[in-house]
Amino acid sequence: MNLLSCADIIMAYDGQTVVEGVSFAVAAGDYLLVVGENGSGKSTLIKGLLGLLKPVSGRIEFHGLKQNEIGYLPQQTVVQKDFPASVFEVVLSGCLNRRGLRPFYSRKDRSRAQENISRLGITDLKRKSYRDLSGGQQQRVLLARALCSSERLILLDEPVNGLDPVMTADLYGLVAGLNREGLTVIMVSHDIGGALQYGNKVLHMKKVPLFFGAKDEYLKTEVYNYMTGGAAHA
Repeated sequence: MNLLSCADIIMAYDGQTVVEGVSFAVAAGDYLLVVGENGSGKSTLIKGLLGLLKPVSGRIEFHGLKQNEIGYLPQQTVVQKDFPASVFEVVLSGCLNRRGLRPFYSRKDRSRAQENISRLGITDLKRKSYRDLSGGQQQRVLLARALCSSERLILLDEPVNGLDPVMTADLYGLVAGLNREGLTVIMVSHDIGGALQYGNKVLHMKKVPLFFGAKDEYLKTEVYNYMTGGAAHA
């Protein structure tokens, strides 16, 4: 069963086309890797899926899933990394979309935040200031926050940027584990070498889609060989 699908979408900024002719579908349990060089339209596509940028044409459709039920781990800015809040407060803020018109967080919201803090193995960081954490710890916190937004689908935009190899492997492993538990994942990355060790589908962007399909088929394409020099992957 598909959770979302895109049909021939075109997206633009100030009249300049950035994404063109993109069609794909994501089924429940998929782990879709959206890859491509910087400036290829990957992050713009994610903004469309989140409703932050409306397509010029084409359709983005959700099937049994509301747009505000998507968990999102964005690229971090310097300001966000220095955010003066506790880990628990950051994770709890992931429940905002679920709160509706209620002015305060409910007991259920707080319980959900605590569950995801435990799930991500950051209970010992719960009362620490977010800005005092390492980059890898901050990404775990943001992943827990995204899980508070959705139990079904999360979008991750370049989640390993700025992380060292050990932290990168740790985050990839965490996301893969969540996917095995049934969470649907869309991950944007220019780290083709690392990201392709995971996932089951690939969308390769260069403004237009150069490939969409099973990862095993992608590894046989000229696009993949060109981008990686034919490096082998497990």
